[in-house]
Amino acid sequence: MASQQSIVDFILEQAAGAGPLRAKKMFGEFAIYRSGRVIALVCDDRLYVKPSEAGRKLLAAPSEGAPYPKARRHLLIGEECWEDQEFMTRLFVLTDESLAPPTPKKPRPSARGRKPD
Repeated sequence: MASQQSIVDFILEQAAGAGPLRAKKMFGEFAIYRSGRVIALVCDDRLYVKPSEAGRKLLAAPSEGAPYPKARRHLLIGEECWEDQEFMTRLFVLTDESLAPPTPKKPRPSARGRKPD
């Protein structure tokens, strides 16, 4: 089941205080980015945030789940938390700050620069 754009828009609006956020649609679901890295996923209209110690501390009793089959477990954020703008902002900022910096992508060689086999 694909996630609804309206759910993603609402989550982004609630966490707008976290700074520039963007969502990218992937296979009918969404990845949420801050500072150039994925910090959360919206799958089947459920919010999954990358796990971090800071995120676990912020949540009194964190619930976990896999956003898709064979995925690593993420913090599952219930809809009741989405209404709290301060909480959502803090969660996204803490998660982003606790993740390793994004690794720069290596440029792909052009077809012209390759030697024939």
